[in-house]
Amino acid sequence: MFAAAGLALPPDDPRPLFARADWMWVAGRPPVGFAVLGVLDGAAHLEQIAVDPAHGRRGIGGALLAAACADARRRGYRRMTLTTFRDLAWNAPWYARHGFAPVPESAWGPELREQWRVETDLGIVVAPRVVMARDLGA
Repeated sequence: MFAAAGLALPPDDPRPLFARADWMWVAGRPPVGFAVLGVLDGAAHLEQIAVDPAHGRRGIGGALLAAACADARRRGYRRMTLTTFRDLAWNAPWYARHGFAPVPESAWGPELREQWRVETDLGIVVAPRVVMARDLGA
C-alpha cells in the first residue's frame, strides 16, 4: 500500500517490534492483522497496527484499534499516543475519525521525542508524519 502511494519505506521485519511490545492484539487465525502497544511517557503508545491488504476494508483495523484502546483503558492508561503519516488516508485521517488528534511538538514527553528520533534514524520518515493522541477517559 505504501509503495502504491509513492512511499519507499525501509525493509520491515516485525520480529523486533513484537519482542519489545508490552502487549499486542492479533486478529484472525491465521493472523490477518495486529496491533502492537508499548508505553511512552506514562501513556499507552500504539507502536504499529497492520492488516493484510487482502483483508482490508472489512473493519479489522478499526476493531483492533477499539480493542487496543479499551484494553489500555482497563490497564489504567488515560491516553494513547501514536506516530503516523500525516497525509495518507489510512493513516492520520483514519485515526482522526477514531478520536485521535495531532499533538504539538511542545507537548511531547522525552520518550515520545526519542521515539520520533528512532523512527527518523530508521528511515521511516519518508513523508510528513505527525504525533497523535486520544483521551481514553478515566
